[in-house]
Amino acid sequence: MPPGQYVVLGMARPQAPWFSDVARWANSGALPVDFLMVLSMEELSARLRSGRVFSALLIDAGVPGCDRDLFDLARGAGCAVIVIDDLPARRPWVDLGAALVLSAAPGRDELLAALREAARPVQRADEADLRVTPSDAAAPRSSWRAPLVVLTGAGGTGRSTLAMALAAGLAVDPRDHGAVVLLDGSLHAQQGLLHDAGDVVPGLSELVDAHRSGDLDPDQVRQLCYQVGESGYDLLLGLRRQRDWAALRPRALAAALDGLRRSYRAVVAEVDADVEGETECGSVDVEERNLLARSTLMAADVVLGIGLPGLGGLHSLLRVLADVRELGVEPSRVVPVLNRAPRNPRARADLSRALGALAGRVLDGADLASTPLFVPERRRLDDQLRDSAGLPAAMGIPLAAAVRAVLDRVAARPAGLSSGPVAVPPGSLGSWTTYPTEGTG
Repeated sequence: MPPGQYVVLGMARPQAPWFSDVARWANSGALPVDFLMVLSMEELSARLRSGRVFSALLIDAGVPGCDRDLFDLARGAGCAVIVIDDLPARRPWVDLGAALVLSAAPGRDELLAALREAARPVQRADEADLRVTPSDAAAPRSSWRAPLVVLTGAGGTGRSTLAMALAAGLAVDPRDHGAVVLLDGSLHAQQGLLHDAGDVVPGLSELVDAHRSGDLDPDQVRQLCYQVGESGYDLLLGLRRQRDWAALRPRALAAALDGLRRSYRAVVAEVDADVEGETECGSVDVEERNLLARSTLMAADVVLGIGLPGLGGLHSLLRVLADVRELGVEPSRVVPVLNRAPRNPRARADLSRALGALAGRVLDGADLASTPLFVPERRRLDDQLRDSAGLPAAMGIPLAAAVRAVLDRVAARPAGLSSGPVAVPPGSLGSWTTYPTEGTG
């Protein structure tokens, strides 16, 4: 390969005129590129993950899978994305991560100018390091985002019920009435059952799919949510089948969460406690299966860890706190919650003391956002849910007050101030000694 030649991947719909033109120019030497035709999205993903350096990806806008997740994969490999768009309704490709957008039939000079602007040629291994610096992504839009509050915990702890109570408690404030949304992010989604929503679509899958190739306006996001009567909040229904997690892509899911936070004043999410990733267990499949919980927890402003009193309940809660900490969530944003707690003050004090001592060991001395929050046992709660009578108004008010206190404390923290020690990469601080220059004593 001559020095300074562009290495370009290309993928298009069948019979696309520009595709054959680029191949002909490359074969004849009229265009200084090494053009590699790609026939499937699987082959394209494999090439981008292979470790080989590519200058650019030329892709037809009508190819299935041409979306923000593909662009993110290409940028991570140092490959600039150039979209050839001839569709009647054009999408904001640059906002999604593409470097440039060209017309349906770009000329040779236009294509060469685009490569010079967006991509870099690959040098010979003995002349330069075989790495192409990825082009900078489009700057994210700077606007207000609603706080994201996430509830997580083992099954059977009453996590779903407390999520409903918290959403209703936040909506008690007249300023937030009708501006709070509850996201069902559990793989075994059951908020639709608890709200008696029936077989209502759309839901989470449709919201994520809509964000694969664009962004929705707040009104469009709200249309995908289910209005919960007089409770004062909306509900985004979860996955209809557990296996639907396979259709969720990281960038599209992150954009969907961002869309919810741009459309409401507060977002409450319920997620599973399983957050293992490839680093922890060596399996990419497990990380993708836990993508919904991992992404939501990492974006959370406040995390409520739900547990039960007793030996087994405290042990389960401590495991959740440890997993959340290992994921990267600051303990100062985590509030432990003991559901079905005893009403006796002495019993609560014993539970608080035991949890504080054990949490200090699990979290390496880091402090949680608050002492445990106790939610007492309530009788006939299942009957109220079965009869669609709603939850007692007083049930969610303490949860909402604790959440708002943590949000106020986080908002008051000076920008850039860390809540604890920060790991320093070796060598990033330079040398501790000054060596004498040549010729000095």
